[in-house]
Amino acid sequence: MRILFLSLLLFFTMTTHAQSPEEKLKDNNLVLPPVSKPVANYVKYVRTGNLIFLSGHGPTKADGSNITGKVGKDLTIEQGYEAAKVTGLSLLATLKDALGDLSKVKRIVKVNGYVNCLPDFTDHPKVINGCSDLMALIFGDKGKHARAAMGMVALPSNIAVEIEMVVEVEN
Repeated sequence: MRILFLSLLLFFTMTTHAQSPEEKLKDNNLVLPPVSKPVANYVKYVRTGNLIFLSGHGPTKADGSNITGKVGKDLTIEQGYEAAKVTGLSLLATLKDALGDLSKVKRIVKVNGYVNCLPDFTDHPKVINGCSDLMALIFGDKGKHARAAMGMVALPSNIAVEIEMVVEVEN
């Protein structure tokens, strides 16, 4: 009876294995881009205690080019959402560079998203959802965060979005 119990326990332990963030990325055909270098006098992240503050990242595609334009004029909301998702992958790449392993993330604490748009554009949250939805997909409840989604009349190099993030990590 004891062998049966231990066998069942082992079976359920193996079949209920929680996926790591890297496994979730792979299962969703998502690839982290190379970590880019800062373009000015700043660093990509700062760690203080168990918090990591990630600098603003833009939507850099796999080929190194940026997704540019104003959402609501040059880009649809859906294209803006995709730009925010691409930016989220960039943030995760920097975070992995900082930690070595995304499993060390305890919580995505705060996301600030900036949308390049005209003054009358009002769907900023729908755009920044591209990043927020990615964090929830990869980290589950630990990916749910406080957030601000704001419109800007211009962003550096005409990028569609810029997003910064604060993350709680294991000590």
